[in-house]
Formats: sequence, structure tokens, C-alpha cells
Amino acid sequence: MGRAETVKKAENLVEKFMKRNDGSHDAWHVWRVRDLALSLAREEGLSSNPDSMEIVELAALLHDIGDYKYLRDPSEEKIVEKFLDEEDVEETKKMKILGIIKGMGFKEEITGDASCGLSPEFGIVQDADRLDAIGAVGIARCFTFGGSRNRVLHDPAVLPRLDLSKEQYMKKEEQTTVNHFHEKLLKLKDLMKTKAGKKRAEKRHKFMEEFLKEFYEEWDGQA
Repeated sequence: MGRAETVKKAENLVEKFMKRNDGSHDAWHVWRVRDLALSLAREEGLSSNPDSMEIVELAALLHDIGDYKYLRDPSEEKIVEKFLDEEDVEETKKMKILGIIKGMGFKEEITGDASCGLSPEFGIVQDADRLDAIGAVGIARCFTFGGSRNRVLHDPAVLPRLDLSKEQYMKKEEQTTVNHFHEKLLKLKDLMKTKAGKKRAEKRHKFMEEFLKEFYEEWDGQA
């Protein structure tokens, strides 16, 4: 089956399964990550390799289907694998795509379980996803997610959790939205895998730092 047709079906799958999510993890997030990933891939010199570009695009499109934060049924964890099988995606490509999706999350980085970390395609898709988590869009997504979980904006008495384990990160304990910047978002710039991703992350990271400075000043009535 041709790449264009498989991509179109992947887009339909995204629309179907992510329309139930809040705006922080909806289809628009996936479209942005796909566009970022393909752009990074071109900057990293992968555009001459059709197989790599296919892996990047499909992994970017399918990366959030079955996200543990939105699982409604355990069977949803197998949706991506089932889709790739139905599309007769070559076994080597399929395993790379599944490996990227499994290893790209921040919770995997905490424990060093990101087994595909040396793959160029892995670094590109992970960087694209992380770029969408920082900067202006990242700030909007952070507060959208926090609002969907009825989290407090900020509480000076609730300190960010440092040196998180995977279990602590995934635990649904009470946290503030602003603490998520310190627990994850401000760390992403230094975790970028590609030169192109590192370059783009600099600007977005700086914007978040400026936002938080203004936020704390306004919170304390100083601005």
C-alpha cells in the first residue's frame, strides 16, 4: 500500500481517537508534531531517504494514540500495532515506528528506558513532540491540560517535585499547573536529540522563562 494512502488512513485514525481529548492533546497537536517532525527531518538531511521520512511521518501521526493519560480501554494500547499490520507496513518499519512511540515519552527519559535514542528518526519525532510542549503553544497546552484536570494554577506552598521517578511522574497526585513547568517543560531544551531541535528549543525555552518571570511578578502583585 502506498505511503500517501497509509498516511491518509493514519490521519483518519487520529481524528477518530483524539477528538475525545482536551485541546492539549487533540488532533491539532498531532498535525503540529507531524509538520515539525518532517521539517526537522529535512534539516537533519533525511529527506533523501523515503523510508526514514515514512517512519518519521507515521510515528509522529500515531504517537499519542493509546496515551496512558487518556486511555479509556486497555485494548487501545494495541490500536497502532493493529493499524500498521492492516496496512501491511514492512516489518522493519513497523518495529521502528512502534519503538519510537514506546520510547519517546518523558517518563521513559526519567528511567533511561528510551531504547531507540540513537535512531535519527527517534530523535526527530521526540524533538518535534517536545517542541510542541514548550514555547507559546506549550504554555497554552499546559494550562489547557491543567484546566481539564481541575488543577490549581499556582500555590506557593506546593513545591515542584524534584528528581522524579517514573512512578511519581505518572502518579495522579495533586499538583499545580505552574509546577509542571519546573518538573518537565523547562527541562526539555537540554533533552533535545537533534541539532535542529536544539536550535528551535532555545527560543521557545526563553519565552517560557520570560512568561514565568512575569507570572510570578503578577501573582505577587509586583507588576
